[in-house]
Amino acid sequence: MFIFGDSLVEVGNNNYLSSIAKSNYFPYGVDFNRGPTGRFCNGKTFVDILAELLGLPYPPAFADPNTAGARLLGGVNYASAAAGILDETGQHYGQRYSLRQQVANFETTVYQLRTTVGMGGGNLSNFLGKSMAVLVFGSNDYINNYLMPAIYSSSYNYSPPQFANLLLNNYARQLVALYGLGLRKFLLAGIGPLGCIPNQRASGQSPPDRCVDYVNEMLGTFNEGLHSLVDQLNRQPGAMYAFGNTYAAVGDILNNPATYGNV
Repeated sequence: MFIFGDSLVEVGNNNYLSSIAKSNYFPYGVDFNRGPTGRFCNGKTFVDILAELLGLPYPPAFADPNTAGARLLGGVNYASAAAGILDETGQHYGQRYSLRQQVANFETTVYQLRTTVGMGGGNLSNFLGKSMAVLVFGSNDYINNYLMPAIYSSSYNYSPPQFANLLLNNYARQLVALYGLGLRKFLLAGIGPLGCIPNQRASGQSPPDRCVDYVNEMLGTFNEGLHSLVDQLNRQPGAMYAFGNTYAAVGDILNNPATYGNV
């Protein structure tokens, strides 16, 4: 399993970068058996749980010097907090691996598999073809770019639908690049209801205990476009792309908390 994305799925790449977006200290990891690792949560990320369900090891961080040799065979995690589809997204946090850089890092892994692990043409193609790629991108392009007009000019240059299409066009180019490098199975997660996260609810743009509706509404173009992109990409030979409806999943938790054990 090869993981690309942002803080929702990071496992410690930013520990090795000059960034203020780090989580390798308590209380992060307080409920995780490895303690604080660089995961931006108290316990496991959803890709950790997915790895367990598939009987796979947790893919290690690409930037970890120990991620080499035989360890590559279980997959690698390239995710980086503050990263976005656009290179400039999150730059106020310092260094991070953008989507484009994460694809370049994966290319490095493919080279290592071919040279140091000794996977020749057919074996490597078979290995990558059976592997799964999980991509979680887009949130930072809004909360750490488009919705920060004091730092980024994107909201002045693009309407919300135009910005969503800019993201989708850049995303599509990198997905085609990953396909060209040999990956065939992809899970693409949509963006959740960002108007409901503390960062936005604390902005004073909505009544107390309410989500910021206009933020949630602007995500529709991106999520619908990503779903359509999945359908288009599935026309590539041997490709299997799936869309993860994060918005609906998180929305159900918010609307029906008792179902998930919260009162």
